[in-house]
Amino acid sequence: MQDITLATIDIAIVAVYFLLVFAIGFRMARRTRSADDLFLAGRRLGWVPIGLSLFASNISSTTMIGLAGAAYTWGIAVANYEWMAAPILVVFALFLVPIYLNARIGTVPEFLEYRYNRHVRRYFSLLTIVANIVVDTAGTLFAGAIVLTVFLPGLDLFSAALLLATIAGLYTAAGGLAAVVYTDVLQAIILLAGSSVVTVLAFAQLDFSWAQLVAQTPPEHLSLMLPLTDENLPWLGTLVGVPILGFYFWCTNQFIVQRVLGARSVADARRGALLAGLLKLPVLFLMVLPGVMAGVFMPGLEQGDQVFPALIGTLLPAGLAGLVLAALVAALMSSIDSTLNSAAA
Repeated sequence: MQDITLATIDIAIVAVYFLLVFAIGFRMARRTRSADDLFLAGRRLGWVPIGLSLFASNISSTTMIGLAGAAYTWGIAVANYEWMAAPILVVFALFLVPIYLNARIGTVPEFLEYRYNRHVRRYFSLLTIVANIVVDTAGTLFAGAIVLTVFLPGLDLFSAALLLATIAGLYTAAGGLAAVVYTDVLQAIILLAGSSVVTVLAFAQLDFSWAQLVAQTPPEHLSLMLPLTDENLPWLGTLVGVPILGFYFWCTNQFIVQRVLGARSVADARRGALLAGLLKLPVLFLMVLPGVMAGVFMPGLEQGDQVFPALIGTLLPAGLAGLVLAALVAALMSSIDSTLNSAAA
């Protein structure tokens, strides 16, 4: 992947982002005095921080890079993983949220012990820790480190991953879930702003003409439902497989449910879940379609994972590149801090 040189203002923007994250994290650390504060933010979270945190934690660096790359390679059907979260979160808000909160549990495995027995709790705890740390965090660190080494050529892959993990670990250990959630609020805002900038500039390459995009893109790349023979995501997988994965991720995964457990009321928990579902809907336009657009004016890239960094390096002037890079780092940090806190809980 070709190295991209950052201007001084871009580096300054990323540095300011890191300083803000540290400031929020360590301010929350001053309020952390008990296990309830550390793992459930003292059960004082309102619906807006819950919703923004759910969204930011779900959108990792692997998501931003992977969505654009998959759209570049095989089209917008990859967005089915994103919009499907909305109806699942509606079901979660209506039925599971009051059950979880009325049980006054701290973790999903704790609920399984309450409902079944401690053997089920231990099994699911082990499954969650292994999946979150070995699978999710490893992939997220790898993707984030690749991007950092592109923009900071002197940094090797291991050092980049170690740097990101250390920063996220410091404010997460100090401030607990409150630090995670309130830094996620900042990260969600940066994510949405940065993705919007990339989408607008990519669409500008096509003179803001949807007709031009349609004319120069294979029809299957603009279809949400692919044939049953498709090797990536056939329509049956969209209707059956994606919802099953979604119900696990959004309704039973401690990584996600922990924010809802920290709500100050059932109403706040429900509204937060619904806000997260609402924020997942525009992901098709903000993170998927730029990959399809890149297929028109940046053909011939060897790998889909090169698309998002290439869009940043090609389209964005100094200053805006720093904002989008900060968004990419924000996506990474919000996933790592969430995983660390949920695994510890």
